[in-house]
Amino acid sequence: MALDAQARPGDRGGRHSGRGGRGGEGHGAPRRGGRILRWSAFGLAAVVFGAAGAGYLYYEHLNGNLRKARLNLGVTDVPKATPNAAGQTPLNILMIGSDSRNTAADLKLGGSKADVGRPPLADVQMLLHVSADRSNMSVVSLPRDTMIPIPPCTDPDGTKTYAALPLAMANESLGRGGPGCTVATWQKLTRIHIDHFMMVDFSGVVSMADAIGGVPVCVEQNVWSHTSDGHGSGLKLKKGTTSVKGEQALQWLRTRYGFEDGTDLGRTHAQHMYMTSMVRQLRENATLGNPGEMRRLAEAATKALTVDDGLGTVKKLYDLSTELQKVPTGRITMTTLPTVQWSRDTNRLVPAPGDADQLLSMVRDDTPLDGRGAKHPQKERRSDDPAAPDERIAVQVRNGTGADGRAPVPQRATAVADALRAKGFTRALVDTTATTEAQTVLLYPGAGLEGDAQAVAAALGIPLKQVRRSAGVTGITLAVGADWPTGATYPKTKSPTEAPSSAAVLNGAKDDACMPVQPGFTW
Repeated sequence: MALDAQARPGDRGGRHSGRGGRGGEGHGAPRRGGRILRWSAFGLAAVVFGAAGAGYLYYEHLNGNLRKARLNLGVTDVPKATPNAAGQTPLNILMIGSDSRNTAADLKLGGSKADVGRPPLADVQMLLHVSADRSNMSVVSLPRDTMIPIPPCTDPDGTKTYAALPLAMANESLGRGGPGCTVATWQKLTRIHIDHFMMVDFSGVVSMADAIGGVPVCVEQNVWSHTSDGHGSGLKLKKGTTSVKGEQALQWLRTRYGFEDGTDLGRTHAQHMYMTSMVRQLRENATLGNPGEMRRLAEAATKALTVDDGLGTVKKLYDLSTELQKVPTGRITMTTLPTVQWSRDTNRLVPAPGDADQLLSMVRDDTPLDGRGAKHPQKERRSDDPAAPDERIAVQVRNGTGADGRAPVPQRATAVADALRAKGFTRALVDTTATTEAQTVLLYPGAGLEGDAQAVAAALGIPLKQVRRSAGVTGITLAVGADWPTGATYPKTKSPTEAPSSAAVLNGAKDDACMPVQPGFTW
């Protein structure tokens, strides 16, 4: 995996500013095709499981189709979501689209024989967050070209451990032991506990698109995803709305050249349009056809899915679908993690300071991204672990104010340590370990120190959501972030109430969304 602007063989092609690059399209490279349709396979499968049954034997047959893998292959310090004031708990599901070409069916849909046996890439990654009260759903997509840290991961059989990567393309995580490493990577990136994952390759995707009966999509101009040297998805549509299915749906979902600026970001936005339109189609048509069609669809969907053990039966998947169906279409919010260009190579991105943090913090706090608030706001969790007397609590204070491109505030750790000692925490000391934090965070190494850490937070006015367990510290450690440059107490800030505009927000009920066409790709 490239750690700089130069692609290495494991890169498999990145985002290109011109038309000549592969970019996952053309010349046997549609292995990244069907990205969101793989996600759609999950939604469709969840809908049909409850209606496809034909007795116990058939139920067991469908169970046998499902592939299962471990939920997490890394070391995670992210606790499960805290129940809200009504005792309800959010649900976080990671949707993964694999570009694997390790079956004849997948290979037939694109790629070359050289792709067989190579580690798969997680070219589609979406976090599906269902609110605790099931009133709303937030979806956050991570562009495949985003450069992020990948934690150490161990193969499910324990025979191989992959060392941590300080910065690598997000899609590489899947090849480092399986989907459980992608889960670990997301938890490291977002500090959000992942409850389940669902991974889909694109065998059977075309037939499932056909079973839906077509999904309406719209383009602002005639579009043809085709370059003079044969690259592009081949999608050719007239201006306006067309109901796409089968291979044409696959082309829509893998089109990059021809949408917006010809980047993966445009492709992600097109995928969001497809998904929200598909959800509306499914909900408007409670049945997808006769029992025979339902059975064929269930067969294809279960054969395409890999899930964690917690979702390892059709019954569990059906139960999950009932939770998802509680969310009104108009309360589904699709977003893309805000990114900025990492280097002069336009194929590489990094999470955008500020906006990416805002989006993820809202998901962590179970705040709806549509600005409509929650029925039961998340409450701060108080530890059952009693705190020691203030004078016995040791605290290490680090100066992490040099984040977001800012210069560190001189002597900031000293000032905060002095403030703690003045409040009775006489064992507060300065820790000179180099760190940068956009947001102040208070870390503790184990449950036995949680109450002590919360006592420190209360003394300084730090929200408990910024107090968390971490294996990276040996004692209570306060990293003073760029959000706290002055003062002896943490500044009170107003929490965001809706997603930043840079997240390319799309509401699930918006039925007039239309994709802009890239100049030079009209006909």
